[in-house]
Amino acid sequence: MEEKKNNNVQIGQQAPQTEEDINKLNEVRRGKLKELQEAGKDPFKITTFDQTYHTQQVKDSFDDLAAIEDEEGNVTREATIVSIAGRMMFKRVMGKASFANLKDRDGSIQIYVTRNDLGEEAYADFKHMDIGDIIGVKGFPFKTRTGEITVHAKELTLLSKSLTPLPEKFHGFTDPDMRYRQRYVDLIMNDDVKETFKKRSQIISGIRTFLADRDFMEVETPMLVSNAGGAAARPFNTHYNALDEDVKLRISLELYLKRLIIGGLERVFEIGRVFRNEGIDTRHNPEFTLMELYQAYTDYNGMMELTESMFRYLAEKVCGTTTIKYGENEIDLGKPFRRLTMNEAIKEATGIDFDTVATDEDAKALAASKHLEFEDRFKKGDIVNLFFDEFCEDTMIQPTFIMDHPIEISPLTKKKPDDPTKVERFELYINGWEMCNAYSELNDPIDQRERFAAQDALAAAGDEEANHTDEDFLHAMEIGMPPTGGIGYGIDRLCMLLTDSAAIRDVILFPTLKAVGKSNTTGHAEESPAEEVKTGFFTPNEKIDFSNVKIEEYFEDQVDFDTFSKSDFRAVKVKDCVAVPKSKKLLQFTLDDGTGKDRTILSGIHALYEPEELIGKTLIAITNLPPRPMMGIESCGMLLSAVNNLKDSEDEELHLLMVDNNIPAGAKLY
Repeated sequence: MEEKKNNNVQIGQQAPQTEEDINKLNEVRRGKLKELQEAGKDPFKITTFDQTYHTQQVKDSFDDLAAIEDEEGNVTREATIVSIAGRMMFKRVMGKASFANLKDRDGSIQIYVTRNDLGEEAYADFKHMDIGDIIGVKGFPFKTRTGEITVHAKELTLLSKSLTPLPEKFHGFTDPDMRYRQRYVDLIMNDDVKETFKKRSQIISGIRTFLADRDFMEVETPMLVSNAGGAAARPFNTHYNALDEDVKLRISLELYLKRLIIGGLERVFEIGRVFRNEGIDTRHNPEFTLMELYQAYTDYNGMMELTESMFRYLAEKVCGTTTIKYGENEIDLGKPFRRLTMNEAIKEATGIDFDTVATDEDAKALAASKHLEFEDRFKKGDIVNLFFDEFCEDTMIQPTFIMDHPIEISPLTKKKPDDPTKVERFELYINGWEMCNAYSELNDPIDQRERFAAQDALAAAGDEEANHTDEDFLHAMEIGMPPTGGIGYGIDRLCMLLTDSAAIRDVILFPTLKAVGKSNTTGHAEESPAEEVKTGFFTPNEKIDFSNVKIEEYFEDQVDFDTFSKSDFRAVKVKDCVAVPKSKKLLQFTLDDGTGKDRTILSGIHALYEPEELIGKTLIAITNLPPRPMMGIESCGMLLSAVNNLKDSEDEELHLLMVDNNIPAGAKLY
């Protein structure tokens, strides 16, 4: 691209709208690089730059760095020369003098560049630089007539050439999928994203400081394990070539940390990645950061005090206040946290007192009366947990400790001495989310073996999330484990809360995403044209065999034209999509149907889609059907799918009908 030569020209991000435009701009930039290399000015041969200040330091220390003049205009103190480096985000060329904006880790600052200071050749080189280039500047700070702190460049060095243009600043870098896939661009273009991850670092640092002050020792334990225990989750499987053994990625930190308590370390914690082979939605990522701690000679009451104190400490350190905002909610972490048993919470929400329910069958009857789906193997404790998930969890906006869970859902927890059907466990809920899980840890090896046996039976019955007997852990417990309290915190969800972030992907630098061009059914990737990724349209599914597609009998034989014409078919935009708890098939969609009010529809297509890949898509729904309760949720309408009956199987695939994203929400189909 030829540089415009008229004065007062602003050169900003040039917005390539097509693949052809992008290719042309890339060619121009590579041409500039070649010219520099031929002139012996290859920026990629530069190995270091003496960066003495960051931009915010220059602004904060301006009074100490700038020149001082007396009343007669005589300079009584020369300005300090500063050396800064960063990415050029803006350039305005005005003949013999120009302005630019340099952005570094801490912020940005204006740069004043003149031909007289740099010289003819260096100034010409500056004029040929592009937005996105990384430059080093040596000069002195001053204020312009408008009062803006600026660095007057005495030397300017191109340190790295940007060969691909940044997104257009006016429109921003807003597409969620592209932001997550190209986090490096997201951090450059969106200052609030950078601030979120700075706060994440402060949160983790704050946890370490808080626990160090309480005499905890940070440790590291194995990620590859033969028995992935400590939580109810399906693990990832892998293989040790050197040992020729199948192993799993850990789903929890618990069992190894307890071994260290047995070994006498007394207070230990670990912050590390764990891996759960489960769904992806706004609050779940298959790999996430967990903090677990264990303290000898205390119980879950001691853990409640520690948790409440830690959350209050982190809010003050990271947010500067114990009263925080999340979306529309104001959350007070300064007041004492509320404490309720799980049964008390259910009774408060539904009027049902499970302390008076005697049998598993009575509990199942209550679940059926509330239209809750459950499995035949469920016991009373499983039903209690189901009731809590359906009727209580979302209502707990202010910090609330939920205590005394059923023993059936807590295989590693000490029983309550006065009620052996419950355990000494609590979960902290804030903003309707589970924020942590804590226990008076089970230290009876005989009881622990019986609990493991019950979990083995569940696994044999098909429960993929059940724990398995860990003989080495049982041997450690037989050596003797002191009374112990333990907690597990999901760091990512805590970061969401303290940064007011809507999705877990917003607080994970590189979240899990389906590979571009990945097939839903075969697990193999195919070549995907670049234009499919870069347009605003949906990315088509890979090749699907529809040779067995047939018309549903109901529509084939019973629906006449008059009935069909009464159906209101509308385009709907997916605002959010999450997996329905306790269901392996259902996804819950929050849809924009053009009315201004969110519509909820449930669809049994989780086998083919993960929730995160559907957010932002445009689908087709029938919007005038009567509400239908499913898993305690009102489903208001039906999303349309193509049904593919699989060969040699009774199973079928449901492929959602996706349409051009340019079709507005609420558009009626005829």
